[in-house]
Amino acid sequence: MFIQTEATPNPATLKFLPGRDVSPDAPIEIRSDIEATRSPLAQRLFDIDGVSGVFFGSDFVAVTKNTGEWPHLKPAILGAIMEHFLSGEPLIAEGNGARFDDEEEFFDDADIDTVETIKDLIETRVRPAVAGDGGDITFRGYRDGVVFLAMKGACSGCPSSTATLRHGIENLLRHFLPDVQEVRAV
Repeated sequence: MFIQTEATPNPATLKFLPGRDVSPDAPIEIRSDIEATRSPLAQRLFDIDGVSGVFFGSDFVAVTKNTGEWPHLKPAILGAIMEHFLSGEPLIAEGNGARFDDEEEFFDDADIDTVETIKDLIETRVRPAVAGDGGDITFRGYRDGVVFLAMKGACSGCPSSTATLRHGIENLLRHFLPDVQEVRAV
């Protein structure tokens, strides 16, 4: 099994591509060793000293570190990912199929058309580009012209995430929806 790696805009996050589906139905972000108990692969990764976050995309695993250097962490992470896929274990342990991200969306019912357009733009134009960088962005809410988005994976804590929100996503949404005044991360 050959696993490729790619740098992300976030220097604390590295993207691992195992050449197979990882989480094709929905991205999953795991931020603690307690959450990791729901996933055999996440447990293996959190057992590595220095790993502070794991994000499962459709065909990649993004790993975030809080200590250590990539040249020292990368071999252990590659080994954990390879061991998981060769074992045949599921990504999510049996009986743990519940969503990892249970935050509810919020918006006024009168704004449903605007919200649907925002969601469509995020889904078709933003998420594919962000996934290429090892992350994900999801809609959380809309109120008084402000769009609230959740940043995950490599996007969470990325030094360039503010620029992505302000100059990329905000400008895109304003172009199609003049009522949008601002985009904020939650």
